[in-house]
Amino acid sequence: MTNPAPPRKSPDKPWRTEGTPEEPPKPSQGGRRIRGGWWGLILTAVLVFLVANLALWLFNEGDEPTISYTEFSKQVDAGNVSKIYAKGDAIQGQLKKSRKNPDGGDSYTKFNTQRPSFADDQIWQELTRNNVTVTAEPVVQHRSVLANLLISLAPMVLLVVVWVVVARRMRAGGLGGAGGMLGRKAPPKPVELEPGQPRTTFDDVAGIDEVQGELHDVVDFLKNPDAYRRMGAKMPRGVLLAGPPGTGKTLLARAVAGEAGVPFFSASASEFIEMIVGVGASRVRELFAEARKVAPSIIFIDEIDTIGRARGGGGTVGGHDEREQTLNQILTEMDGFSGSEGVIVVAATNRADVLDPALTRPGRFDRVVMVSPPDRRGRKAILEIHTREIPLAGDVDLAQVARTTPGMTGAELANLANEAALLAVKRQQDQVTRADLSEALEKVQLGAERPLVMPEEERRRTAYHESGHALLGMLQPGADPVRKITIVPRGRALGVTLSTPDAERYAYTEEYLRGRIIGALGGMAAEHVVYGVVTTGAENDLEQVTNIVRGMVARWGMSERVGRLSALPGDVQQAYGLAAAPATLDVIDHEMRRIVDECYEEACRKLRDHRGQLDDLAQALLANETLEEADAYRIAGIPRTSKDDT
Repeated sequence: MTNPAPPRKSPDKPWRTEGTPEEPPKPSQGGRRIRGGWWGLILTAVLVFLVANLALWLFNEGDEPTISYTEFSKQVDAGNVSKIYAKGDAIQGQLKKSRKNPDGGDSYTKFNTQRPSFADDQIWQELTRNNVTVTAEPVVQHRSVLANLLISLAPMVLLVVVWVVVARRMRAGGLGGAGGMLGRKAPPKPVELEPGQPRTTFDDVAGIDEVQGELHDVVDFLKNPDAYRRMGAKMPRGVLLAGPPGTGKTLLARAVAGEAGVPFFSASASEFIEMIVGVGASRVRELFAEARKVAPSIIFIDEIDTIGRARGGGGTVGGHDEREQTLNQILTEMDGFSGSEGVIVVAATNRADVLDPALTRPGRFDRVVMVSPPDRRGRKAILEIHTREIPLAGDVDLAQVARTTPGMTGAELANLANEAALLAVKRQQDQVTRADLSEALEKVQLGAERPLVMPEEERRRTAYHESGHALLGMLQPGADPVRKITIVPRGRALGVTLSTPDAERYAYTEEYLRGRIIGALGGMAAEHVVYGVVTTGAENDLEQVTNIVRGMVARWGMSERVGRLSALPGDVQQAYGLAAAPATLDVIDHEMRRIVDECYEEACRKLRDHRGQLDDLAQALLANETLEEADAYRIAGIPRTSKDDT
């Protein structure tokens, strides 16, 4: 199955390429006419018609008026006629000075008139007496028959020329068409790698070794397709990379192409969508045809959920929706792969759950690869890659940085390294120090510091609020260790307590989640125990508590009354009434309140029992504003136990 396509250097391509061979430009091939192009042609025809009529009107603007014979006689008697030409009783003439036509109209110099047959005047004597020249050639030169014919055909000739130009533009890739004439901005041109710039390989990817293992056989197939063909094996036609943002899905796709040394076509799904119906499908046809020309190759479509959402929703109108047509064309093109072309489609999405089942069935994207945030070893390897060109001081320990950044993706770690380098430049340092990385981590995780001057009473209340969070985090068994406490305003918060786990956590127990709730309620409980009031500073804490307890009760089976079932969807945006019966919602609400009330009572009880430690932490915060992990545990008098992962 082959599809005709314009040359690769066409300016109407919305994708980017890497590693494609150079080829001389070829004459454009025949394409398909875009629906909706007729409107552009009709509008152009109307414009040409108006311009042509305006031109004809200008041509006729200089036609000489016909004046009365009486007026002609007056001008002869006044000596204002310079010359005339007579043929029978018809007279043409030219005045020495222009005069206004008394019969109506504008001023004139050349004129026509008719001598009445009953006139009995001495016209010849009058002409001779006033020195009027009688010529043998007409004073007024009329256009010839051929000139009139050409002028009448001019609008039709212009229409034909415009028609030919529009047809050529529509054939040049099937993407310009009338939309281009009406002002639609052309899609971006292909972006090639700069000369000498190395391609991305697996050496530039770290922290996701298990994913690389699944993609190694794709690389091997692109390198050694004959070995697979001899065994009758066929590679997956499509590979879907699913995972949170920033985990390196696009980088992985580029690394597969770079490792195999094959051309790489990259496009975002949204770039196929245009207002004119049919443009997206045409671009998909062209993209797949280009990839087949230089096979083996890889086509990468980013954010495929933009056009690959499940069909049949209320937002579409029949089969004429542009997104649906584009999706149908992708499905058709992938069905056209025989497995021997060597073209593999790689797509990335953050929402694999909303994709159309026809897209993920075997034969289309028949291999789904989950790309998760890296573990501690992976984070260390990623930091080593992103600091290769950053001079690091001797006190920098990337393993320690990786240990304190659980859950961070590759993009976030790259941003962390860059923020540290920016801080070093601001401080006019030659190397990035441990303090730079620590401050950059605080900025990324906690937000930038705000120069806010708080009243002493509010500052003291904030110190007790953060001390409550920290002390309960230290006292609660299995809770995440406290890394830093500060009452310096950051972002939207007046103070921050940072707690991160020592080891990676992939499943949570009910005891751990209750500890998280108790720790989150520690700030409000401390204000209640010390001041007997509750302030608005616990807003973000309550949001965290609500999300955790909702999951415990309605999704994770940690409530006896609700039972072992998932009563509410994971997507909080969906209305509760669409997911459960009213009686079930009442039970969920009752259980959520019960768990939160129990945790709040326990938080208040623990803070009353350890009031001295709470006061010590608050006084230390008021004096120092920020406490590091070791100082916080020492002041609280609580031993720090570490659970290091291997």
